Amino acid sequence: MLSSDLLMPKSERYFIQYLELYYLKMQRSRENFEKMENNMKRRLRVCVATCNRADYSKLAPIMFGIKANPDLFELEVVVLGSHLIDDYGNTFRMIEQDEFDIGSKLHTIVRGEDEAAMVESVGLALVKLPDVLHRLNPDVLVVHGDRFDAMALATAAALMNIRILHLEGGEVSGTIDDSIRHAISKLAHYHACCTRMAERHLIAMCEDHSRILLAGCPSYDKLLAAHKRDDYADIIKAWLGDDVKEQEYIVALQHPVTTDIKNSIKIYELMLDALISFNKKTLILFPNIDAGSKEMVRVMRKKGIEQHPNFQAVKHVPFDQFIQLVSHAGCMIGNSSCGVREAGAFGTPVINLGTRQTGRETGENVLHVRDADTQNKIYHALELQFGKRYPCSKIYGDGNAVPRILKFLQTINLEEPLQKTFCFPPVKECISQDIDHILETQSALAVDLGGTNLRVAIVSMKGKILKKYTQANPKTYEERIKLILQMCNEAFNDAVRLNCRILGVGVSTGGRVNPQEGVVLHSTKLIQEWSSVDIRTPISDALHLPVWVDNDGNCAALAERKFGHGKGVENFVTVITGTGIGGGIVQHNELIHGSTFCAAELGHIMVSMDGPECMCGSRGCIEAYASGMLLSLNSDSLITEGLSVKNEEPVSAIHLINAAHLGNTKADAILRTAGTALGVGIVNILHMVNPSLVILSGVLASFYEGPVQQVINQRALTSARSIRVVSSDLEEPALLGAASMVLDYTTRRTY
Repeated sequence: MLSSDLLMPKSERYFIQYLELYYLKMQRSRENFEKMENNMKRRLRVCVATCNRADYSKLAPIMFGIKANPDLFELEVVVLGSHLIDDYGNTFRMIEQDEFDIGSKLHTIVRGEDEAAMVESVGLALVKLPDVLHRLNPDVLVVHGDRFDAMALATAAALMNIRILHLEGGEVSGTIDDSIRHAISKLAHYHACCTRMAERHLIAMCEDHSRILLAGCPSYDKLLAAHKRDDYADIIKAWLGDDVKEQEYIVALQHPVTTDIKNSIKIYELMLDALISFNKKTLILFPNIDAGSKEMVRVMRKKGIEQHPNFQAVKHVPFDQFIQLVSHAGCMIGNSSCGVREAGAFGTPVINLGTRQTGRETGENVLHVRDADTQNKIYHALELQFGKRYPCSKIYGDGNAVPRILKFLQTINLEEPLQKTFCFPPVKECISQDIDHILETQSALAVDLGGTNLRVAIVSMKGKILKKYTQANPKTYEERIKLILQMCNEAFNDAVRLNCRILGVGVSTGGRVNPQEGVVLHSTKLIQEWSSVDIRTPISDALHLPVWVDNDGNCAALAERKFGHGKGVENFVTVITGTGIGGGIVQHNELIHGSTFCAAELGHIMVSMDGPECMCGSRGCIEAYASGMLLSLNSDSLITEGLSVKNEEPVSAIHLINAAHLGNTKADAILRTAGTALGVGIVNILHMVNPSLVILSGVLASFYEGPVQQVINQRALTSARSIRVVSSDLEEPALLGAASMVLDYTTRRTY
């Protein structure tokens, strides 16, 4: 507001502000109305992609319908696949003859006509399609059927967030086409299906019922209107010769079955032999480009079909003429979908060979020869079917599919979220259906390599140690590996008797460990010959189980995370107070290993510049003050009256603690120094990683808990003093931590 405005009376200022607000509101309303009006006027950009002569026969009626409504739709045409191959008739020309502007022609077929070529063709299409789809930027991509080319189209469009309308989804046949068709249905956002059964299948596949249109087959719109043309006799003569009359010839069309190529070629050969013997004029079309087609063509040429007087071999017939030839044929034979779909509309007798159309809905005009293993069987089928007429069937359409599909396209709301949703049926919750879960206890083998003992345990999913085995740790590498395998095999055999299912092996060991490779890089002086050692491979090879390996301090932290005080705590530190000082750090629920697997070497945090020498070679480390080994060395000279030590019992840190309790001032001073050193080290940890919990583990944990908390209260920053220090409740943290690596894997937790 200007300074001059402040001189106006208050009522005038309010009136001007009101006018400004009113003007802004009216302007926004006008803009919203114009935006809405523009959206209503905006044409839907529809891209129709066609891959071969068969799918074009289904897509062409829709393309004509879209082209006839330029005020509603904008048509883009993409041609790829066998349309552009000379051996298959260069059928893109018939699209041009229909006066469609082809926006893009993509050569996507890798020749070879085998399984690998089909896969490579899909890959080549996926490489080329993104540029085309990005340039055309369609609102909707229309894809037909179950061809591998269509799979590439649907995959590219789905990944580029383009809405997909899939034609003829939900149908069932007997080849790899089933898998491809259903995969396209799962990628598609909208469905135009042909039959009531197909609609039910899509619903059963959890597709949204509101996005499924029961339209019928688009090709029926054309064939029902055109199959009674007056010039059909001229078409028959043009393709089969002047002397061939209506119902006196056969149309043969057989494609390879990609999941059973060898058998489909055999059936093709038997069909040709039967047709030669049947001695009727036959129009035979070359197979499609699926794997196995090259072998079929080789069989055809070996038998001289192209030169045989009874056969007319062709690569392509325009659909409107093909309709006439099928509708007036004496019989159609092969395994083309045309035989079980379009031919039924004319009542033309059909012989369906093999399993390619198994599961398709058919009219009574179709005679199936699924096990076409002899020429005589096929010949007999020709005798039964040739020259018959059947009632016309309209299972696949009533001639009004295209108007329904165009209306369906108009209902697509581009403002709706693109992410499709699935309508899952309610599923009854089941406690368990796996006999392993019912009869066996899911368990892990845990191995702990200590400086003195080697221990193996069977640990259940709940952290219960079901059985434990202990042996003295051998001094040499060979003896140690041999003993580990021996103890693991013994535990593995006992697991069967205990009704336990061993899921894997977890190993806890002293030293620096690369857990990714299962290798001990170098160990402590307590475990000899234990550097650059691959532990994972020999155990995995012997037991045929997955194996995890980690440092004993890290394992203690893992045990706390799964079974102890750290359960549900996002950030905490575990400190082991045993023979040495070690530990593990958990940040954001994940164990920290460090770039060289040296993280959480807590015993070697320096708390004094010139303190006592540590076993690592440095001075003033926490371990040099507070480890059980250091305390036991001091205990030997501090045994006082009243302190009983059994014969041959080694003097330990526990004896030093008992001496202090009995009033030994020197023992008390040593322990106070140890507690202070450990506390100072933990204060440093708090200031570095700021955990919410510190867990003390090991035989000296309960003794150190009070002194450490006291040092934190005295020396830590105010913000860190509230952090809790607790003693572990776990009796076997190393074993439980080793087991947790296995058990976490079974619940798919990333370790």
